[in-house]
Amino acid sequence: MAAAILLATSMVVAAAPAATAATAQTHRLGPLLADAVAELPVADERREGYQRTAFRHWIDADRDGCNTRAEVLLEEAIEPPAVGERCSLTGGSWYSYYDDQTVNVASGLDVDHLVPLAEAWDSGAYDWTSDQRRDYANDLDESWHLVAVTARSNRSKADQDPATWQPPYEPARCRYAAEWTAVKMRWSLSIDTAEQQALTALGEACPDQRLPEVGDQM
Repeated sequence: MAAAILLATSMVVAAAPAATAATAQTHRLGPLLADAVAELPVADERREGYQRTAFRHWIDADRDGCNTRAEVLLEEAIEPPAVGERCSLTGGSWYSYYDDQTVNVASGLDVDHLVPLAEAWDSGAYDWTSDQRRDYANDLDESWHLVAVTARSNRSKADQDPATWQPPYEPARCRYAAEWTAVKMRWSLSIDTAEQQALTALGEACPDQRLPEVGDQM
């Protein structure tokens, strides 16, 4: 517990500096991070029964030949890739905001569930239908639900929450906390005590950070 709190509170991160074109958030803004965190329900996590296959992905919901992963890569590209047969992507470039890296090949990227599948399960998805879990795993309705990042940063994160992992690029942590909280709100997921403490500390460190506007809750 002490280590988890230390990770969140040891940062000297004011609200992120003025964003560049690569880091700018283009979505509408919602409530302040600190206020939103205070509204999240707090509950113990439940990992029993979790299997990654319970969240079917990646699907091609609109049947255009590109699955969810490819749709995210196309949407988030700084320089658009060429799209070939079976939605193969060639060229292009992407900005990984977790670690402030530019990536010039699609295979160097993971498409991350910002709130990991296992974390979603622990926080309430264990009680969802299979269709709800599929929809969560492939949610393209909000741009902050799925994010293209370097494989290294995504795999260092794994299924951790902000109590034990935050982006290695410190100026990204305010945004990350806001988007994490927005996913939890949109999908009516709970937070555990350590997660609450870490997010509360981030809300204090990022006093001007607002959530992206959360649409209809799922």
